[in-house]
Amino acid sequence: MKEQIVRKIIDLAGSLSSNRWRSGDDLLAYFDEPLVGFASVNDPLFLKYKQDIGEFYLTPQELFEEEFGSGALSAGTIISVILPVSEVLLQSNRGQSGFPSREWAQLSAYGGQYAAELRSSVIAYMNQLGHRAIAPVLSLKWKTLQVPSNAHTTNWSERHAAYAAGLGTFSLAGALISKRGIAHRTFSVITDWELEPDKRPYTGLYDYCLYYNSDSCGACVSRCSGGAITARGYNNELCYRHNRSPQYMALRAEYGVEKTGCSLCQTKVPCEKSIPVQKRSDRGLVGD
Repeated sequence: MKEQIVRKIIDLAGSLSSNRWRSGDDLLAYFDEPLVGFASVNDPLFLKYKQDIGEFYLTPQELFEEEFGSGALSAGTIISVILPVSEVLLQSNRGQSGFPSREWAQLSAYGGQYAAELRSSVIAYMNQLGHRAIAPVLSLKWKTLQVPSNAHTTNWSERHAAYAAGLGTFSLAGALISKRGIAHRTFSVITDWELEPDKRPYTGLYDYCLYYNSDSCGACVSRCSGGAITARGYNNELCYRHNRSPQYMALRAEYGVEKTGCSLCQTKVPCEKSIPVQKRSDRGLVGD
């Protein structure tokens, strides 16, 4: 049944016109074919997230119960989907320094619409098969908040859901390295349909990151124009400020978009499109 679900999600992804943007006479894709992984809602990892990240972090059960009532989720599955950024957009951002390309700004401004439509399509598909489903980011409980250790965090992490579903491990830049690399967007859907979880092909949080496993990288540090990535890891407060600086505001006006993103750390790095290393690294959990 899992194979059928994966095939359906891939088919749904290919059917959405919102994954296309016009460049001259060409229609180009924001994202390539998605990757799909499955995790059990009862995986002990989600309770560990709550313990290590903070009490504010929500479990799948807490999110599901907000929608369907107390005790609504005794068993079920988290379906995690990764959307790898297309080659044409990766190429456009590789040559940039300081600021993202015009094409990448289009991705930041409009690629989210495609991800949202695909997410809604996955929920509708679950419902058609007779199963309840929600997207954590659509829950009334989901929120952005500030905590002393991690400014501008959220109480559900799509990256941590993807890690639990066997789709990738974390990087020095804080992003998730999948088998299609670090340049992607991700979302998750929680359903009461109990499916076999995927096995995680790693044991450590940073198994796919060259820096943590061989001290031979750190390319994302030099790519970060905002000083948000150092040998100590990723500082999302500095990233947040950098992306809202006067220079970025001027860039948005020049590109004609409401937001540009940056993501220079996701291109022209060894983990851009693939896994550069597979070794164990014992590190603590990190939040969004």
